[in-house]
Amino acid sequence: MREIALHILDIAANSISAGAKNISVRIAASSKDDTLDVSISDDGKGMTPEMIRMVTDPFTTSRTERNVGLGIPLLKAATEACCGWFRIDSKPGKGTEVRARFQLSHIDRMPLGDLPDTFLGLLIGTPDVHWTFQVKKDELVFDFDDTELKNELGADCLSEPEVIRYIRMLFSEGIEPIAIN
Repeated sequence: MREIALHILDIAANSISAGAKNISVRIAASSKDDTLDVSISDDGKGMTPEMIRMVTDPFTTSRTERNVGLGIPLLKAATEACCGWFRIDSKPGKGTEVRARFQLSHIDRMPLGDLPDTFLGLLIGTPDVHWTFQVKKDELVFDFDDTELKNELGADCLSEPEVIRYIRMLFSEGIEPIAIN
């Protein structure tokens, strides 16, 4: 995968497959600390300690549609290639948190990618999931919780073209000024 946003999509798909009803995506960049942190947490079925140990192996997957799972091993390798680290915290029946840290200025760090469209796709593609998104760089913060939007419009309306345009504008205007390169 060539962008961090694609890794976010992959891990969110894992969360959805694990039955998560609440998923949080947090991205935090610090110019002072020269770090870029990405965290995806859910309330899905969780993983056993054995599965956590095996999940970084590209030939281990819980998916039934294919025999390999490259997303997590590739993300782990990408963080480690950029003076960073990768962690998974999970408890069966409680959920999972995947955390990745990159050196922000590292020459080999992949670009963040299109976060507004990534978040939009997750939101409208899975209206039954409660989503929270946070993008932060230094003192600038964009926070989004879909509760108010879904209460006001109803989850069924999220795929309406006018609503999609509004949400895309909301995400773009909130995230682009933060300018994580």
